[in-house]
Amino acid sequence: MSASSEHVQILHPSGDAMPRVGLGTWKAPKGVVRQAVQDAIRIGYRAIDCASDYGNEVEVGEGIRAAIDAGICKREDLFVTSKLWNTFHAKEHVEPACRRTLSDLGLDYVDLYLIHFPIALKYIPFETRYPPEWTVDPNVENPVMEFADITIRETWEAMEAVHALGLAKNIGVSNFNVALLMDLLKYAKVHPSVLQIEFHPLLQQPTLRKFCASKKIAVTGYSNFGGLSYIPLGMAHAKSAPELLKDERLIEIGKRQGKSSAQVILGFCVSENVIVIPKSTNADRLKQNMEIFDLSFTEDDLAYLCSLDQKLRFNNPAIYADYPIFD
Repeated sequence: MSASSEHVQILHPSGDAMPRVGLGTWKAPKGVVRQAVQDAIRIGYRAIDCASDYGNEVEVGEGIRAAIDAGICKREDLFVTSKLWNTFHAKEHVEPACRRTLSDLGLDYVDLYLIHFPIALKYIPFETRYPPEWTVDPNVENPVMEFADITIRETWEAMEAVHALGLAKNIGVSNFNVALLMDLLKYAKVHPSVLQIEFHPLLQQPTLRKFCASKKIAVTGYSNFGGLSYIPLGMAHAKSAPELLKDERLIEIGKRQGKSSAQVILGFCVSENVIVIPKSTNADRLKQNMEIFDLSFTEDDLAYLCSLDQKLRFNNPAIYADYPIFD
């Protein structure tokens, strides 16, 4: 994968280059995500962030294949991330789950495979329901979650086996805190390359990011624009949260440089050494989301952006799963 060093993050220990801007696919509708992926690759994206839980990996894979078949890129030019869902944490289920993702994507390997959450749920076979989602049976009147007594160590050792088989070039974790990372690093034979976390101006997590930097763990941030994606899910605190895209100071910072407030936010994330994966199915916005590397910030700009941090988390299982992994 060839790219300017400014545009990529070199992962440890593999030395692979991960683009600092990728395409997110959470909540990307099945009917449009195939074209969005193809458009993104045509525009210049070389990183695609997926997950089995998103329920659209078949369509994402079709978009990748269409771009390759059209001669826009080769497979080795792309950096594809996917994630192990909570119901597949047992050691005997990790490899089959990874192979199902690869089959859906139409790929021989992913560049990065993450443990999606440090939460183990009761196993649900593919033939029962896929993706399994959070509850044992979402069709009953009162759906419930059933947790499984599986350690992160068991899951990580199975992730290492997937890596050894060449199914994932890099492995990592998502939604982990410092304590969980400290524990993982004590027994990991394969160093976690990436931690994916919620990151936006309202939730900046400087202590966690400082720890990751000290351990050579790259950080990817999702939900870069704050609570927008969570409002349709009925989360009241997302609806009442500050609307970052309408922030007058961010709009003013952007106007000085011919940029939008969205580009200012993404530029800030990248300036904080956070890889970003904004989702869009609009070709113009896809292009704009890539055009952030020429942004510059004054000391006053950065002070204002840092002052927006309210430790305001939207993707919190304590709210929707009664599982307080961040407390």
